[in-house]
Amino acid sequence: MEELQKQIKSLRAFVAVLAIIVVILAGVTLFQFNRSGNFKEINAQRVNIVEKDGTLRMAISNRELQDPGAIGGKKIAKRDRPAGMIFFNDDGDECGGLVYDGDKKSASMTYSIDQYKNDQIMQLQYAQSNGDSKLERSYGLKIWDRADRFPLSDLVNYADSLKKLNDTNALKAGFDKIRKAGWFGKERLFVGKNPDGDVGIFMRDSNGKPRLRIYVNKQNQPVIESLDENGVVVAAK
Repeated sequence: MEELQKQIKSLRAFVAVLAIIVVILAGVTLFQFNRSGNFKEINAQRVNIVEKDGTLRMAISNRELQDPGAIGGKKIAKRDRPAGMIFFNDDGDECGGLVYDGDKKSASMTYSIDQYKNDQIMQLQYAQSNGDSKLERSYGLKIWDRADRFPLSDLVNYADSLKKLNDTNALKAGFDKIRKAGWFGKERLFVGKNPDGDVGIFMRDSNGKPRLRIYVNKQNQPVIESLDENGVVVAAK
């Protein structure tokens, strides 16, 4: 009986020592995770930059784990997006990003700046597609106007309500309606090289219609064109 009691005491002492060792190791590990450090190389499929409270401010990710974004503080449903960086504002909404992809069929890289509570208003963009008979490539700066009365969250809700109708004609009519109203936004300016090979400045009016083009064409000829609201050239030199 005395021998059993001695063994129990020894076991208790061993458990106590083991517990102390575990606590020490846990403290060291926690210290290692919370201190800054320098690394030569890190491999990761996704890296999140967050505030102290865990609020997401930037996601650096591969394609598979790319963040779908957020609107009105709510995450968008999972969707296919290119690899790159997605930025988030103080409200938790996506506010721009840098994404890229490319294969034998197409390639692109885009840096977008979003209007608050809306879609992009400025982009640096490169895009090309390799068709069966023609290579199309363009790159440059684009800017848009976005309607404050129709934020992106309203547009998403409107699109979702149309899709629930399961009516192709109603879906098309619904999108045509808001497109004519300008709620999708209007492209106002492109500076760069267009798919036709022209390099210059291409401006549109508040309705998104081309009105002025100043460029050098593929024949190295300088061109200045004024267009009416129907897209017809009314003056050129």
